[in-house]
Amino acid sequence: MCIQVIADNVGDNVGDIAGMGSDLFGSYAEASCAALVVASISSFGINHEFTAMLFPLIISSVGLLVCLLTTLFATDFFEIKLVKEIEPALKKQLVISTVLMTVGIAIVSWIALPSTFTIFNFGEQKVVKNWQLFLCVSVGLWAGLIIGFITEYYTSNAYSPMQDVADSCRTGAATNVIFGLALGYKSVIIPIFAIAISIFVSFSFAAMYGVAVAALGMLSTIATGLAIDAYGPISDNAGGIAEMAGMSHRIRERTDALDAAGNTTAAIGKGFAIGSAALVSLALFGAFVSRAGVTTVDVQTPKVFIGLIVGAMLPYWFSAMTMKSVGSAALKMVEEVRRQFNTIPGLMEGTAKPDYATCVTISTDASIKEMIPPGALVMLTPLIVGIFFGVETLSGVLAGSLVSGVQVINVWYPLSAACNTININS
Repeated sequence: MCIQVIADNVGDNVGDIAGMGSDLFGSYAEASCAALVVASISSFGINHEFTAMLFPLIISSVGLLVCLLTTLFATDFFEIKLVKEIEPALKKQLVISTVLMTVGIAIVSWIALPSTFTIFNFGEQKVVKNWQLFLCVSVGLWAGLIIGFITEYYTSNAYSPMQDVADSCRTGAATNVIFGLALGYKSVIIPIFAIAISIFVSFSFAAMYGVAVAALGMLSTIATGLAIDAYGPISDNAGGIAEMAGMSHRIRERTDALDAAGNTTAAIGKGFAIGSAALVSLALFGAFVSRAGVTTVDVQTPKVFIGLIVGAMLPYWFSAMTMKSVGSAALKMVEEVRRQFNTIPGLMEGTAKPDYATCVTISTDASIKEMIPPGALVMLTPLIVGIFFGVETLSGVLAGSLVSGVQVINVWYPLSAACNTININS
């Protein structure tokens, strides 16, 4: 049991804390870079308007201040006394931060941006007004909130989708898998429409620069989102430590209740990751075609069409590699646990201590070494395709992987969170 708890704690820290943090931070950095690249070849860069060109970084700075201010609502303004009040309070944090961020973006858009400017738009300069760029940021900000709450709707046991999946467990694993997959597929619909609307609005107003700042708007409340996302794993770790320390069973029940609330609201953070990944990928794609001088991507060209097919396959290849890596690491852990039970006298009776260090080493080593092949796939594919097949084929690969990846991640994020919620409440 202790080995299982340690492995669970390590997995929570590596996956839910470090993994989600690096995911959202990576999206944030990529969106900032894409926006800065497009701004540098627009009137901001041509006229050396330094403040306006750094508008993406100003959005990030305002977001940090807003999230710091939002924490006061949880610590000073709204006192939480009951466990059932935790989940609504966490959701309220996101709404408050979104409203405050909208006001903050309106202020900095008026102060930092000129009333009229031009943005690079595939070889042309598009005239944009500061209020249009404010709308681009706002549509991304509110689209992220909508996606987060829709994701929470499909993963919380308080709503009918999750209750249907839980009810399907009564008739066996097969119906449970069918209902779970159906839930994952269905959860794609509204987030995709929200992403599509935000892309259409932001691109109409400010071309690819608008898409990039929309992604930044969606991620501007990242600090609050990460705090909410980390709530469940921290509670789970506390429960595991309490169990290992031999504390009262009531404490474990309390931490499980906190963990359940945290896992439900953590789905909101995963929703932000889904939407921001789509917008950031499109923004990076726009930065690539802008710098590469690609004006059109003709899908009727054989090279481009082949690139689309190969690119659409890449997320599945990547997913297969990571899933196999998880299975290999789990197999090594099971073999090590069995070895210790067979070789350490008194371990089964509880009179001897297990070798914790070896189990922790297996988990940490696997989390690093097993990610080398998937990481190489992501980094080497654009280089190989671009060098040997040209810019047009690479454009097709990037577009195909963008569309396919958004669909895949929309399916599996809600499904995995739903399974976690069922496991805790079963």
